[in-house]
Amino acid sequence: MTHDFSQRRAYNAVADFVDANVAGGRGDKVAFTDPGRTLTYGALQADTCRFSRGLQKLGLNQESRVALLMLDTVDFPIAFWGAIRAGIVPIPLNTLLGPEQYAYMLEDSRAEAIVVSPALVKAIEPVLGQLTWLRAAIVAGPDQQKLGALDTRRFVDVLASGAPDLFAADTLSDEVAFWLYSSGSTGAPKGAKHVHISLIATAQLYGEGVLGFCADDVVYSAAKLFFAYGLGNAMTFPMAVGGSAVLLPDRPTPDAVFDLMRRHRPTIFFGVPTLYAALLAHKDLGSGAGSDRLRLCVSAGEALPAHLGERWRETVGLDILEASARPRCCIFSSATGRATSATAPPASRCRAMRRASSARTGTSCPPAKWAN
Repeated sequence: MTHDFSQRRAYNAVADFVDANVAGGRGDKVAFTDPGRTLTYGALQADTCRFSRGLQKLGLNQESRVALLMLDTVDFPIAFWGAIRAGIVPIPLNTLLGPEQYAYMLEDSRAEAIVVSPALVKAIEPVLGQLTWLRAAIVAGPDQQKLGALDTRRFVDVLASGAPDLFAADTLSDEVAFWLYSSGSTGAPKGAKHVHISLIATAQLYGEGVLGFCADDVVYSAAKLFFAYGLGNAMTFPMAVGGSAVLLPDRPTPDAVFDLMRRHRPTIFFGVPTLYAALLAHKDLGSGAGSDRLRLCVSAGEALPAHLGERWRETVGLDILEASARPRCCIFSSATGRATSATAPPASRCRAMRRASSARTGTSCPPAKWAN
């Protein structure tokens, strides 16, 4: 569907990312895979409806806020899209912080509920007595737990309490859909509010228009879903075209990344410069970095040194594209054989790079619309 991103209208983002895939015949296609489970688009649609109704039964209303302190498993997209389906605002939180930082964000956002992975419960327990807005907790694990005085439920029980009947809250395209907190490098973390239409805008303009995402793609992103970088890479970009993503709840060590590459054979890999350096130093690095279908590698977070791009191409056989606010889309060009960290190369050169990688892997994705 083509959108006029400037037009204010009735719109809920779940329509494009979840419901359109089921309506388009992808109900049985795997949307997400984690080390223990897979989740099809059909199951995602049903579970987001159940979770939406479950949140409502906990007393959350449209525009209420729910924090997500979750590892990257298939429960994350259920919670994220389930909240959005109900018009409830999810707030993914960085899983690497301390109790006082969580206390600040929970108070600042006035979140009424939190969904938390069992391994992260201890990170919020010390500050539960300080919180004035939080009243419910949902633990995404099999065991029954009690978090302080909060109304505590198991994730599976919240799902079971809701019906799978298809619905979506009446929201607007410019209405707030979710928050993400900044790192706080310039003071206290800031809650950045993102509207419903921004998700499909970035997916279509960058995911499809620049990176060339398509339904055949399987994505692995080292950046976690709570980061804006990871949220697009591993969730909205593949979902916008009916692709699939592999999720890793653990730290992306070189051993873990290579094991994932061999098992799931992703076509697109998103990393950061420090991880590319660590992979280059690993004994298992070879052509395709372990995946015989890998066709695109992307780096962000900080500038990628040119020598890493050179070594990656020599060893893996692929260029690394650098994602940034200013479109410096590749730091090493197979067309010229020279490394560069300047602004983006001409569109014709990037299209040539795209054709070469597609030919190498035999993928059927359409050419990306590389931008200057």
